[in-house]
Amino acid sequence: MGFIDTILWPLKWAVELLLVAFHSLFSAVGMGFNDGITWVLSIVGLVLVVRAALIPIFVKQIKSQRKMLEVAPQLKKIQDKYKGKKDQFSREAMSRETMALYKRTGTNPLSSCLPLLLQMPIFFALFSVLNNAQRSEAGVGPLNSELARSFGNATLFGDAPLHSSFASQWTPMMAGDPFNGSVMIIAAVMVVLMTASQFITQLQIVSKNMSPETKASPMFKQQRIMLYLLPLVFAFSGVAFPLGVMFYWLTSNFWTMIQQFLVIRNMPTPGSEAAKAREERLARKGKLLATDGDIIVVEEPKKPAQRQQPVSKNRAKKQSGPKQ
Repeated sequence: MGFIDTILWPLKWAVELLLVAFHSLFSAVGMGFNDGITWVLSIVGLVLVVRAALIPIFVKQIKSQRKMLEVAPQLKKIQDKYKGKKDQFSREAMSRETMALYKRTGTNPLSSCLPLLLQMPIFFALFSVLNNAQRSEAGVGPLNSELARSFGNATLFGDAPLHSSFASQWTPMMAGDPFNGSVMIIAAVMVVLMTASQFITQLQIVSKNMSPETKASPMFKQQRIMLYLLPLVFAFSGVAFPLGVMFYWLTSNFWTMIQQFLVIRNMPTPGSEAAKAREERLARKGKLLATDGDIIVVEEPKKPAQRQQPVSKNRAKKQSGPKQ
């Protein structure tokens, strides 16, 4: 067992456990044990569990990004202070002041990459599991030989194997040999959906959830580049992955897109267009915004206290009753 296999072993075991659990569940409710749709839904269930488990980390990422926006002006002052100074002493001093700022404010520029970094080993573990299953090889845990053969022989629409990819059919097609057109059509549709969902996710951030200060910074230019670069990465890499892995990737993309939409709608970046739109929605509903740290609290407007009506003398006499 190689070094990478040793690291991925527990993740592969967990992936197999989730796949087998969902496969058993769908088989128990009447779906075909060897049907491709049963395995596809098992993969979708795996995505939902994994992404739901990452929600706390995603929330932490959002808070970290807010803190980075708050310290951006201070960070720019440090950079301007040492602008044009390329000697070693100045570089070390700038690095010390930058790290001291991060420590003082509790920010970490790498935290925004944490959810992606945590997903990558899971993705590699899934790819390894599916890659072995397509050859009907048993896994390291619950995916036994029978289940591996079931997945290896599973097809969509009767003739599109889950272990096949667009690239695997492209070569024989170009050579004039028999190829599976169904695999190419399904894979092409999925690549388009993956590319579109990734583009929409990035577009939401760039167009709605950035403050004017951020749009004026070099960070915005990088985001604009990523807006067009990441979908191209999905388009070119997606054709090489098996259909089973692509279903995992596509479901994960849809989760990210919906999750990003909800975050931008309910927890927008202060000063952004999304924040202004949220304030307008709350104003129309008669609600007020109160900021408590980095958490936005919605409060109902307080009703004015009713003034107690003065009691007239005649009414007071009636209430007191006749004198004894």
